[in-house]
Amino acid sequence: MAALLRPLRTLFSAGQPTRCCSDFVSRMRYMNRLKEDDEACAAALQEGHIFLFHRLSPLLQHQDTGTLRPVSLSCPDLRSVLERFGSDGSLLKESVLIGCSEQNQTQFCLDVGELDQAAVAAECQGTFIDLRKAFFLLPGPEAPLVAKAQALLRWHQTHRFCSATGHPTQRNQAGSQRVCSSSSIVYYPKMSPVVIVLVSDGKRCLLGRQASFPRGLYSALAGFCDMGETLEQTLCREVAEEVGLEVRSLSYSSSQHWPFPNSSFMLGFHATVSPAHSQLDVDRSELEDARWFSPEEIAGALQVKTPPRSGDPPVLWLPPRHAVANHLITEWWERQRRGEGSA
Repeated sequence: MAALLRPLRTLFSAGQPTRCCSDFVSRMRYMNRLKEDDEACAAALQEGHIFLFHRLSPLLQHQDTGTLRPVSLSCPDLRSVLERFGSDGSLLKESVLIGCSEQNQTQFCLDVGELDQAAVAAECQGTFIDLRKAFFLLPGPEAPLVAKAQALLRWHQTHRFCSATGHPTQRNQAGSQRVCSSSSIVYYPKMSPVVIVLVSDGKRCLLGRQASFPRGLYSALAGFCDMGETLEQTLCREVAEEVGLEVRSLSYSSSQHWPFPNSSFMLGFHATVSPAHSQLDVDRSELEDARWFSPEEIAGALQVKTPPRSGDPPVLWLPPRHAVANHLITEWWERQRRGEGSA
């Protein structure tokens, strides 16, 4: 059992010689082993660190830099906190495995929504903050971990019963799946695929905004994939629907898990349209506005670090740096600066 508690630096096969692995491979195989072995995962939890949530709001601490960082507790410390507030140790079993750090520390998350929010936050020297308000104040490496934790906790809360039989589902110790107690149907956490695309006519890029966006915020176009569509088909359809343009070419850029509204998988693309056919026909039921922006306008917007305050002059504001939309916009601007044109 002790071997299961340590990320393996070597792999063992019956009758096979030892083969050395990188730290990354070792961590990934260790994580996979914990998902498959309930006993090993339960033991790893005792040595792990747990990120707390209260009704899906993460426990965070304010930093002197103006950023936030998630609070994690060791299993013994968390057990003491739970006991102090009248909860027995059984709640710990609801912890969900979310990762393994580069220091080989297993990471879990737990929602303590049944306990008093303010009291737990004070005891743990943090604040439970809505993730929509906190997400862009988390450092880049920690934001995806918190987003993953919230997504998994939400999925478990909404999949307690089988959609086919109505019977309760039971989770494995890692929280990587749930099984119907009647039919043995296995359910796995899912994300909804979303295409997000930065459209260019070669010299300008196209950004749009929804009425719900903060004042001055413009972003790349985005839309959910319909059943049966390829990513390419979704991209072309969304651009046609939202701004009335026909895509001439496209290229993939990068992807990102997005926790809003309910665990989306953002797939980022660049697309080009013909300069001769770049007249916009905006669907106002989808977008409040859409406009072409020059490289100079984008360069200025990339320098804006904080959203404009109420009463300030209007200013173009872009999504924060660790959003895939910002990555697409920055990529496009860098290509324009180098004289490469659009993708």
